[in-house]
Amino acid sequence: MTYCGHIGVEYMFINNVEQCQWIRSKFETPGAMRFSNEEKRTLLARLVRSTRFEDFLARKWSSEKRFGLEGCEVLIPALKTIIDVSSEAGVDSVIMGMPHRGRLNVLANVVRKDLDQIFCQFDPKLEAADEGSGDVKYHLGMYHERINRVTNRDITLSLMANPSHLEAVDPVVQGKAKAVQFYRGDAQGKKVMSLLIHGDAAFAGQGVVYETFHLSELPSYTTHGTIHVVANNQIGFTTDPRVARSSPYPTDVARVVNAPIFHVNADDPEAVIYVCRVAAEWRSIFNKDVVIDLVCYRRFGHNEMDEPMFTQPLMYKQIRRQEHVLKKYTDKLISEGAVTLQESEEEISKYDKICEEAYARSKDEKILHIRHWLDSPWPDFFTADGEPKSMTCPHTGLEEEALQHIGNIASSVPTPDFALHPGVWRILRGRAEMTQKRLVDWALGEYMAFGSLLREGTHVRLSGQDVERGTFSHRHHVLHDQEVDKRICVPMNHLWENQASYTVCNSSLSEYGVLGFELGFAMASPNALVCWEAQFGDFHNTAQCIIDQFIASGQAKWVRNNGIVLLLPHGMEGMGPEHSSARPERFLQMSKDDSDRYPEFSGDFEVQQLFDCNWIVVNCSTPANYFHVLRRQILLPFRKPLIIFTPKSLLRHPEARSSFDDMTAGTRFQRTIAEQGPAGSSPERVKRVIFCTGKVYYELAKERKQQDLEHDVAIIRLEQISPFPFDLVKAEVEKYRNAELIWCQEEHKNMGYYDYIRPRFLTVLSNHRPIWYVGRDPAAAPATGNKATHLAELKRFLNTAFNLQAFQGRSF
Repeated sequence: MTYCGHIGVEYMFINNVEQCQWIRSKFETPGAMRFSNEEKRTLLARLVRSTRFEDFLARKWSSEKRFGLEGCEVLIPALKTIIDVSSEAGVDSVIMGMPHRGRLNVLANVVRKDLDQIFCQFDPKLEAADEGSGDVKYHLGMYHERINRVTNRDITLSLMANPSHLEAVDPVVQGKAKAVQFYRGDAQGKKVMSLLIHGDAAFAGQGVVYETFHLSELPSYTTHGTIHVVANNQIGFTTDPRVARSSPYPTDVARVVNAPIFHVNADDPEAVIYVCRVAAEWRSIFNKDVVIDLVCYRRFGHNEMDEPMFTQPLMYKQIRRQEHVLKKYTDKLISEGAVTLQESEEEISKYDKICEEAYARSKDEKILHIRHWLDSPWPDFFTADGEPKSMTCPHTGLEEEALQHIGNIASSVPTPDFALHPGVWRILRGRAEMTQKRLVDWALGEYMAFGSLLREGTHVRLSGQDVERGTFSHRHHVLHDQEVDKRICVPMNHLWENQASYTVCNSSLSEYGVLGFELGFAMASPNALVCWEAQFGDFHNTAQCIIDQFIASGQAKWVRNNGIVLLLPHGMEGMGPEHSSARPERFLQMSKDDSDRYPEFSGDFEVQQLFDCNWIVVNCSTPANYFHVLRRQILLPFRKPLIIFTPKSLLRHPEARSSFDDMTAGTRFQRTIAEQGPAGSSPERVKRVIFCTGKVYYELAKERKQQDLEHDVAIIRLEQISPFPFDLVKAEVEKYRNAELIWCQEEHKNMGYYDYIRPRFLTVLSNHRPIWYVGRDPAAAPATGNKATHLAELKRFLNTAFNLQAFQGRSF
């Protein structure tokens, strides 16, 4: 640690001499930290606003939680300095993330949200607009375009909404920043930057912080430098006023990416501002992360209703004796002659008056509009009122020529003299043969969807572990020259002359951080298909926080549309409990459609259902339907998250092929696939109807054929599970009025889809007919690790599915 007054600098671990010398010059040059009187008065004014804002809230709403900034009031001038210096360097867009401590102050005095809109949030009589569930005020975000008063340049500030999971927003901010850089062609991050505020304990203890740092220098993930500000509650005042009493917490995290760490005592505002200037300059010059450790204290407990003396009596006796930083800095400037006592009091009175006037206006607010707090608006996508411009979705099929063209490129190498691996050549030859026969498998169907969207100007981004090749070696979207190191070819970017670009990128070995990043990327624009693929669907549970707090409920809480696609390989294939289940039951449990009410819509039933849902859950059984659901995701007039349980063995299953006829103009996604064999032609003869979804259909169809029951048993596939296709299911059960109804799944009874579909089937049937369960018995683990047991379970439930006497005598 190198010390300079109240500043401690850690940088000697950086393995770059130029960067180390630059840092040394900033802290060892005599007089470098001198401030003009004008700069001191600006700092004082900002400190007044930060402090008096918290004082005002405390006076008006003394019994309300607000997670105030007391003890680290210097954070506001610090953030404003970072923005000022970055603006001077050319940055015109700053995307920020932070926990709840100080959020209202940042919204008021950094982002500049109208004070009356903040104050009215404390009114318990304020009625909520019909825009969703909303969220507590100290979780909300904001987007604001304004003039930076120091540089007189335009600046756009976006503070992202965040749940109580303190660091969950970190990768989301990075993803959005990366997307804005990408769409603006800001290849070096000179126009768009990210700024993250952390608490010390969360910075050290939350693993997603490390995951986010790991992304910072990865191609297709780097944002070219993030400024991290840590509000470090480790008591910044010490008996030795020369040094910051720093915590070791930030050190190991920052060293991951060679980021310098500036520890500074938050009771010395000028030292803080100098460090912020240096940090912003570092980021603009070197395009690398930097950490500012504001060593401060928390004047109250966890929140204003908490009593810290219960557990930290000696510390808080000392804190309560501590003079406020505003008072200390004011006295310092008066003693230096930089301001007078009257001038300082006038500055306080001026801001107090602003707050009182805003408070009076806030009384006029009667309705709380969540969309006033939107952090990622799409002004050209929706109407002025934030509504879809239509409530229809066009067909998603393509003309034959486009399918042939994409198929030809997908089976070729556009780069000349490219030495391809023989195994990859076999895959490309297979694609060429399928294209000639007008067929697609899963990989080629995906290629058709992506390629056609690129032609239509839609950016496609596919991210995840090993997605370039595909976990199951089926995709191969990035070809590698076997003779020239690091020479690659991405044929998808050679499809059309003026196409949108295709980004396919292998991520770090992370789910939480990477899924959060891709969610943030999808926030920036509705005109992009952003897909995150889990290596196996089972692994999404390490990203459960992003799924629960952002994806499932983000629109309800924050009126934030998002069209991210989750590709989750799923299927019981004897591969054990960690490589079998994407846990569909969890996604279905969080789907908000009502199981006991048959929806009534006056317009397009399918589109109205999709508009009302919180996300879409599908398990496609054909490549054509996979193709259509990907295209539908972009052609819809709104955006919803799309959860796709994707196959493993079906990737190469000879029956899992689709004809071009299922993908040409006039075709579309099929929410259900009806029986297409003899049973469908003679429904009155059918004794049993099996409803299912996904891969198990092929096992059922094979078993039915072996048992010669193709006239007696119909098999109907639910391709879209949520929102539940009430209308199509109703049509099918009415078609087979005399048949027994079965739900068959390969998952265990307490998992999979049964608990979701059963009450909805009973609603369709008006509780007059049962739907029986066939599948694996309840279990604690998603799948067995023993191959013989797996096959025995499969044989057992297939036998039950086609035993037409299995449910005779059962009462409903």
